[in-house]
Amino acid sequence: MEIQLLEGLDSLKFGDLPVAVENVLGKPEEIENIGEEGDEDLDTIIWNYDELGITVFFEGKNNHVLSCFETDHESTTLFGKKVFEMNEAEIIDLMKSEGYTHIDSGDEEWGEKRISFDEALIDFYFHNNELVTVNWGVFVNEDGEIEEFDDFEDDE
Repeated sequence: MEIQLLEGLDSLKFGDLPVAVENVLGKPEEIENIGEEGDEDLDTIIWNYDELGITVFFEGKNNHVLSCFETDHESTTLFGKKVFEMNEAEIIDLMKSEGYTHIDSGDEEWGEKRISFDEALIDFYFHNNELVTVNWGVFVNEDGEIEEFDDFEDDE
């Protein structure tokens, strides 16, 4: 499984319809539908594939499209490297070597450390200094269209 930043995962591309995902991955083991009461813009459908170690997110109000992946699958690669065999410093070095230099990090309330590269829309989550999940995606509007985003330059 190869992470393709701002594009997708292997042959699946951000913006694909649920039927395309089902054709590649099969029926999900679990489906969740999350949306906040009164929020007409947020409507997310989550497909869980526990056996594959993948979670797939679809967003949009009028047209749900593939917007995000999350994985804990140990053979997942990024730029040809197995990320779950790498430590935090090695992942940062890899991302920097590919031109992604805007790093944000923080400790999540559930106890994991997050390292984010906003211009690549990817988050790495660590527990006890070990990579446990990777999450990457794109921004999608309510019509299911992928939105452009600003370069994350400091506005100071």
